[in-house]
Amino acid sequence: MSRVLIISDDVVGKQMAGVAIRNWEYACALSREHRVMLAIPNKTDITSSEFDLVTYDAAGLRHLATDADVIILTGLTLTQYPFLCTSGVPLVVGLYHSFVLENLQLFAHRDLNFRLRDHNGLVRALNDLLLSGDFFVCNSERQRDYWLGMLAALNRINPVTFADPTLRSLIDVVSFGLPDDAPIHRKPVLKGIYPGIGPDDFVAYWGGGIYNWLDPLTLIRATAQLATEHPRLKVFFAATRHPNPRVHAMRMVDEARELSNDLGLTGKHVFFNDWVPYEERENYLLEADVGLSLHLEHLETRYAFRNRLLDYVWARLPVIATEGDTAADLVQQYSLGWVVGYEDVEDVARSLREALAVPNLGELYSSRSAAVAARFRWSQTVKPLARFCADPHLAPDKQMPGLHEGRSGRHSSITTPWSVRIAKGWRLLRQEGPAALWREVQAYLDWQRALRS
Repeated sequence: MSRVLIISDDVVGKQMAGVAIRNWEYACALSREHRVMLAIPNKTDITSSEFDLVTYDAAGLRHLATDADVIILTGLTLTQYPFLCTSGVPLVVGLYHSFVLENLQLFAHRDLNFRLRDHNGLVRALNDLLLSGDFFVCNSERQRDYWLGMLAALNRINPVTFADPTLRSLIDVVSFGLPDDAPIHRKPVLKGIYPGIGPDDFVAYWGGGIYNWLDPLTLIRATAQLATEHPRLKVFFAATRHPNPRVHAMRMVDEARELSNDLGLTGKHVFFNDWVPYEERENYLLEADVGLSLHLEHLETRYAFRNRLLDYVWARLPVIATEGDTAADLVQQYSLGWVVGYEDVEDVARSLREALAVPNLGELYSSRSAAVAARFRWSQTVKPLARFCADPHLAPDKQMPGLHEGRSGRHSSITTPWSVRIAKGWRLLRQEGPAALWREVQAYLDWQRALRS
């Protein structure tokens, strides 16, 4: 039995988004065989009897790390807490999405100098992750190909790691998952309950947030075309206000609201909900008639894995998805619904019209969804991660001095730019006070001394 420390950089609570959900489900699944501690950055309103749940700061996290056999982290955690890199504890790095690609789209409207600063800082942070990890997990085989290319460029694919010619011991697929049990409708929440949605209405459900790389505008325009012809059509955006206040506000939310208001749809055919609690999502899904996963055409799409698709599969919902990503591939492969073109209003309208015309729509797609659901149970998807946690170890190439040294002779990891360090320090001072900032400065100095030794 290993002592597994999962560090969440996202808010964990009744309302939580994809990264936090994944960390929570990892903790549930791994706790069946290991002693698991989920460390979170916030005070929470949920508890667990299966694993330990603690709130951390820099000092607390340092202590937790020294008591762990393996650490699971993602995102900018290593940039924020660089002492984790020199802890000597094997690091599992989650590469579920590329924040570098996401931010290209997120800040596409900003001036070039800002975008370059942000991009360069994120590239350094990503390289730190790729150089420091002992085992990597990602969402799909397509993503794995992307990450293999980056690992190769950083010399993480080398004669030492190639002792396993499949490289599965270095990076494997641990996709987002589904509960083993079928969803249960515990209480009515939408039809006849949510203001403006009647008991016999047809609900097109947008699960998850409205991010800048997604495409709610085409959906809203298609709804405007169908509103008179199909007054029962109601589009429900389940999540517009991210539970993590540190997540950047999305312009696309405002653009979607503005378009819906201009077309006279808000509160009549289009509804913007704050955020559906994680444990209540099954009630909403089971009252929906079709699930939506629409996005724009850009690089992020190619490597994205839309977690919301799996919720639709869990609830046996047919899906309308934009072409180009893994979700669309699954919809096509298993005939789960309709695949539409990028920003194609007519295509989305046609798909909705066809869905509205099919009696007993859910029954038609139920067996097809069941075949996909069997592939994505958390108990199945987490297996490569569970194997590593059962035998945690440093990557073989990290155990060879000099293999990843740069021209200066030092390890090339953890090269966070000063602009990022200063911004982090200022944020820490505002949020937690001078004592927390001083502890972080001491941690940074300890880490610098460790690198020189």
